[in-house]
Amino acid sequence: MKISVIQPDIVWENKSRNFQNLYGIISPLFKNTDIVILPEMFNTGFSMNPGQFSESPESETFEWMKSTARNGNFGVCGSFMVKEKGRFFNRWIFVTPQEEMWYYDKRHLFSMGEEDKYFSAGKSKLVFTFRGVRISPYICYDIRFPVWNRNNNDYDLAVYSANWPEARINVWNTLLQARAIENQCFVAGSNRTGTDGNGIKYCGYSAIIGPRGEVIASAEINSECSVSAELSMTDLSEFRKKFPVTDDADNFTINI
Repeated sequence: MKISVIQPDIVWENKSRNFQNLYGIISPLFKNTDIVILPEMFNTGFSMNPGQFSESPESETFEWMKSTARNGNFGVCGSFMVKEKGRFFNRWIFVTPQEEMWYYDKRHLFSMGEEDKYFSAGKSKLVFTFRGVRISPYICYDIRFPVWNRNNNDYDLAVYSANWPEARINVWNTLLQARAIENQCFVAGSNRTGTDGNGIKYCGYSAIIGPRGEVIASAEINSECSVSAELSMTDLSEFRKKFPVTDDADNFTINI
């Protein structure tokens, strides 16, 4: 499978400009990749204004994702603000060219940014299969919580959509590699560049990591771009057989 991570400079709370900008970065990948991975809140930036910018689950942003997936013949994923049954969610959505859809609501809300005051936390992990690869998605702050990220031999690729500030970028880099190593899986992390409406700076460092923690591909710092890599499920399976770490893992349950 070939995956592509997108690293944009998100225009603050301006959906139409972000759709145009993202399309310009994504269009060269049409019919040349299997999955396009977008950052957290890719249509607005990390805004705490869901009353104005949230959408119903299958509205404007979802329609843009469907159209892009269909035109490119790839899966498209990333998070945006959704309103459902009177509550707001930071929701990650995956759309296929055939208009199949899976979604995951961010579990760990960033309380230091008051995200928990505006959004409801998700209560379920997600694992699904696309083109033969088992995928488990997470959103930004989720990456700090290894129990929630634990691979119970049920996924091959962990996807992280993020708005991760430049001030803590070394943590982002370290955790991407740690999650790959401890879960013996591929990891793809999409982060933004630029400065948001709150004056917070982002520098990117989007990356694709292998199951040994090796950096397979990484984006240029402070650059709007995409970065792609081929993932071999055969190599992953052989590595897991030769070094079966998960056989010795501790059993646990998560109380929600």
